[in-house]
Amino acid sequence: MIPLVLASASPARLTTLTRAGVSPEVIVSGVDEDAAIAAARERHGELDPADVALTLARAKAEEVSREHGVDALVLGCDSVLELDGEVFGKPHSSQVAIERWQTMRGRSGTLHTGHWLIDDRDTDGSEGTGATLGATASTVVHFAELSDAEIVHYVATGEPLHVAGGFTVDGLGGPYVTGIEGDYHAVVGVSLPLLRDLLDQLGLAWHDLLDH
Repeated sequence: MIPLVLASASPARLTTLTRAGVSPEVIVSGVDEDAAIAAARERHGELDPADVALTLARAKAEEVSREHGVDALVLGCDSVLELDGEVFGKPHSSQVAIERWQTMRGRSGTLHTGHWLIDDRDTDGSEGTGATLGATASTVVHFAELSDAEIVHYVATGEPLHVAGGFTVDGLGGPYVTGIEGDYHAVVGVSLPLLRDLLDQLGLAWHDLLDH
């Protein structure tokens, strides 16, 4: 089994990988997301929403790779919601979450989930490549027409405050998502097919990550 480090605090990402047979070590990055985006905009100009997600995923993977010196593959992930050309991350406050849902209800947005993979295996043993690569999975999400009471009740659970876009599809927010167009797992937080493609570019197979 090739070891994998998940540079993310998301329980949903860890659960998705675990249920697919992968048992990553979790090392949460200390990336300042606002600073990372500001630095990227200074270098490249305005970023489209998909690039915001990829920039943050890369920053998380690189920070863990640089600061922790792991002998493993390092995977960074980050998600943002695009609605009307604007980028929305975690609401963090109840008021912001309520306003967000009042805008989202009955409409559709695109959830962008960036993935960045770094091959940090011990190159002295000729195992790793030192490669660094990434990609973004984008999925259209259709939201139900919620009443104000439903929004207030959902936000009161606390769940929407700490997830990208202020919703989940695999938790308490499931009843409020009427459909998706794309990869379900990408909406949860990590696209398994996209990760498989990134592994393939490193000359690895999905089953190389499995712990059985």
